[in-house]
Amino acid sequence: MARPGEMHLPWLKVRVSGFESSPYGVEWMRFDEDAPYPDAIKSIPHVAFEVDDLASALQGKEILVEPNSPSPGVTVAMIIDDGAPIELLEFRSISDPKET
Repeated sequence: MARPGEMHLPWLKVRVSGFESSPYGVEWMRFDEDAPYPDAIKSIPHVAFEVDDLASALQGKEILVEPNSPSPGVTVAMIIDDGAPIELLEFRSISDPKET
């Protein structure tokens, strides 16, 4: 069901809402029918953590979604831990040398 202020991100095949207005940073996600994500991501709520170094944080983890950049300065990946999906995010300034 669509939520107020929902935004479609067609390149990710997902609709998002709520993050900017939630006092707790909750983001609602609704996936397109053909979204290529594992069922665990589409059906189990997940938490997200900011990390300083995504590559290091992923070492030895079971990766569900490989690192990708949904927007400039942001790199994300999804892992699974004890059956729960976890989102890991690394934020960089646009001028950060890692970005090039």
